[in-house]
Amino acid sequence: MANPRLKILYSYLKPYNKMMYWGIFALFAVNIIGVAIPWLIRNIFDDLQEGFTFEQLIGYVVILMVLACVMWAIRMLSRMMIFGIGRQVEFDLKQKIFEHLLRLEPSYFSTNTSGDLINRATSDVDNIRRLVGFAILSLVNTVFAYGLTLPAMLLINVKLTLMAIAVYPLMLITVQLFSRKLAQEQLNVQENLSDISELIQEDMSGIALIKIYAQEENERRAFAEKNRNLLKANLGLARTRNILFPVIQGIASISLLILLWFGTSDINAGLITVGEFIALILYVERLVFPTALLGFTITTYQRGEVSIERLEAILNVESKIQDDVDAVSMDAETIRGDIEAVNLTYSYPDANHPALDHLNFKIHGGETVAIVGLIGSGKSTLANAIPRLLEIEPGQLFIDGVDINKINLADLRRAIAYVPQESFLFSSTIYDNISYSNPLGEITEVEYAAKQAQIHPEIITFPQQYKTLVGERGITLSGGQRQRSSLARALFAESKILILDDALSSVDNKTATQILENLRQEQGKTVIFITHQLAAVQNADRIFVMDRGKIVQTGTHSELFNQKGLYQTLWQQHQLKEILS
Repeated sequence: MANPRLKILYSYLKPYNKMMYWGIFALFAVNIIGVAIPWLIRNIFDDLQEGFTFEQLIGYVVILMVLACVMWAIRMLSRMMIFGIGRQVEFDLKQKIFEHLLRLEPSYFSTNTSGDLINRATSDVDNIRRLVGFAILSLVNTVFAYGLTLPAMLLINVKLTLMAIAVYPLMLITVQLFSRKLAQEQLNVQENLSDISELIQEDMSGIALIKIYAQEENERRAFAEKNRNLLKANLGLARTRNILFPVIQGIASISLLILLWFGTSDINAGLITVGEFIALILYVERLVFPTALLGFTITTYQRGEVSIERLEAILNVESKIQDDVDAVSMDAETIRGDIEAVNLTYSYPDANHPALDHLNFKIHGGETVAIVGLIGSGKSTLANAIPRLLEIEPGQLFIDGVDINKINLADLRRAIAYVPQESFLFSSTIYDNISYSNPLGEITEVEYAAKQAQIHPEIITFPQQYKTLVGERGITLSGGQRQRSSLARALFAESKILILDDALSSVDNKTATQILENLRQEQGKTVIFITHQLAAVQNADRIFVMDRGKIVQTGTHSELFNQKGLYQTLWQQHQLKEILS
């Protein structure tokens, strides 16, 4: 099995080998009966020439009917088995892909679009299902049909059999000539389908933005262009198939014409009987369908090969962020929440400057630290580094004195509640979104978290209150409501470390200040609050001021306000905005 794709295909089938072997055995039995029926018909016609009674004829008819019924039943059983394997492989692959995607780091999804990933997990998996179902059934049936039918034909007449199958090498050459073109055209179809899936997914997510800027016509044209490309790709594939399959069927039918031409003269010469001639015709007809189906099998195989490559391209991606072999467990309930950075440095791929440049700090458990700075100063990178959403080199970042690279990932992330800049809500109820970390959580606990996040008074005004559906990505809520619902979700998790990455940007200063005051009253919770709202950071225990990946100032609001530096400049700009507003 030198072909690596065939090895991969075998690995998909391996759990179902037993069922596959039984399905193949059933096909073998079907083909034995399929060969026996024309042989029996041969005997009937030969006996008819010698004369036999009506009772003998009825006996032959009954035997033929019984064989036909048995063959039909076994054929259905073989199809159910082999097609069932295809469905099982489809289920396994979808489950495997989904679980694999869950293990990958967020940066993978920033370089691979969701539309393409969805298309691979659906359309490509469907192609593989057809490969391990229809293609295997067709290929095995073709092998058995030829392997059992040709010996029977040779037993009847070697010359006529060889003449009838003489054109088949031409058919195989034709298939080989078309195979590469079919593979390329199938790849084009899959890629264009991914492009369309991606555009639909983006437009449905950004439908409000499209309407605000009145870009419906531009999006319509963009979709029409991608749809036209898909149409061209499909038409090209269909054109090739519509040329190939009739050619294959035509070549296969030539054998029947040869048999009719030369067989009649052999009957007149007494070389074969009428019954043998009819049996040869039935055998040739029996080979026409598997031969013509071979073209469809080749197409299905080409599609499956392309889809295997596209799926394996996902499955072969190793997550850059994994548990260390010596990872230690950490009890989320007993950690103190100390965070320490030692020469913490991180650079994004192809970046000219590090996003984090030799940061050194220590945050004590239960402390509230605000981080401020200009856009691009590294605040969000720091927020992503603490829960290991980015891969940080060992020996640079510690929680309770333990290197985060040495902490079990699940334990690390249970200890940290993180609310990113983009507030994402699932298409479910408000209760389900807030209780996401524990779906069986009590409603009183959900309400308490919502009160801490200052969203409870608004939720109880909704018609269904906590059972209100928020729509896709929380579209039915305002920006501030989405952010506070996301914050309530983080507070419900009761993690010892809470990171808010500009998570209150859509909330007014008064509400943001009240939320931070609520967080300060939470005993033992370490809070890192990244924001551009300077009015909300005045009561923080400490403030880190970042610029170009470095912490350039540290202190309380009163200390930094009286120092010349970036914080003083930012505060003056904030006060000017307040006056102008």
